[in-house]
Amino acid sequence: MNSALAHANSFRDENPRAASLGAPEEERAGLPAVNLLDLDRDGLTRFFTGLGEKPFRASQVLKWIHQQGVVDFDAMSNLSKALRRRLSECGEIALPTIVLEQRSVDGTHKWLLQLACGNRIETVFIPEEGRGTLCISSQVGCTLNCSFCSTARQGFNRNLSVAEIIGQLWMAKQALGEKTQITNVVLMGMGEPLLNFDNVVAAMNLMMDDVAYGLSKRRVTLSTAGIVPAIDRLARVSDVSLAVSLHATDDAVRNDLVPINRKYPLDALLQACKRYVDGARRKVTFEYVMLDGINDSPAQAKALARLLSGVPSKVNLIPFNPFPGAPYRCSSTIAIDRFQEILQRAGLVATRRKTRGDDIDAACGQLVGRVDTRTRRHKTNAVHPS
Repeated sequence: MNSALAHANSFRDENPRAASLGAPEEERAGLPAVNLLDLDRDGLTRFFTGLGEKPFRASQVLKWIHQQGVVDFDAMSNLSKALRRRLSECGEIALPTIVLEQRSVDGTHKWLLQLACGNRIETVFIPEEGRGTLCISSQVGCTLNCSFCSTARQGFNRNLSVAEIIGQLWMAKQALGEKTQITNVVLMGMGEPLLNFDNVVAAMNLMMDDVAYGLSKRRVTLSTAGIVPAIDRLARVSDVSLAVSLHATDDAVRNDLVPINRKYPLDALLQACKRYVDGARRKVTFEYVMLDGINDSPAQAKALARLLSGVPSKVNLIPFNPFPGAPYRCSSTIAIDRFQEILQRAGLVATRRKTRGDDIDAACGQLVGRVDTRTRRHKTNAVHPS
């Protein structure tokens, strides 16, 4: 069997609505439409091959959706009328809905997005000199229960689909307009990206695809709390930038801050980080939230320098952003400056993240949507108008 026919058969098995196009209307009724936002270039190629179309249709439609922002099949003028009609019968372009948009005094934008299931997620855009960074979510809630993170208190409902992940970038691009450019995307919003591996990788493929958003692999960053097997798996299929939520220099403290550390302790995590950058001219970014009296002493700064010795890395020091009921306080400016100076003296690149959007709860660790949790933690609703 040739590859085109194999792809066609595979697609028909996965997408009964498309496979039924030649059937009577009553047989097609009730079958779900295929959301084309769920498909990267390979997936969309299989889609069109399954329809008996040429593979290049995938590039055409990707350009319409992601570069032109067109979601109406009838407006895709370089497709035949017959194909546009077929797309309207078996496909759709379904996006999250903006419920609320907020803008910080520093220019940061935050959107509350409603999903078809009724859950809500948050997406943040941070403008800076010469760049614009979009922080997107990968799950509805989070399972990891990191003690310093507001998102963790909501519990967990489900993984986001490819459409719901890339839909955040599509929506932000349209909302910001042509004068504001999104130059970087970070998967640092709600959820642990590596626990939604396949959908996150497909969405990142779209971000970097020249006929979609065309972002450099250096400008797409995946942030993880340290799912060691998934870091190794990611290294085999992608080479996006990697950020790791470290936050401690020993397992005892990190077990309390980042409970997944009990399963994947620091030594295993750092070895995985070394493997990820092996042979590549890049560094892992280690994120380190500054917590007063917990992880901010000079001795811990020196321990961090020793811990990262031999790991191509840079350290991003993050002032803790409080939320209601938070069990921690942010380290003092003096303590953060002292910590940074010790790291720099040890030869590490250490920067201090400027807090952005805290007046609209858009800063690191503050994102709260609305999650109908399936965990034992309480359901938490963001205080936002419907």
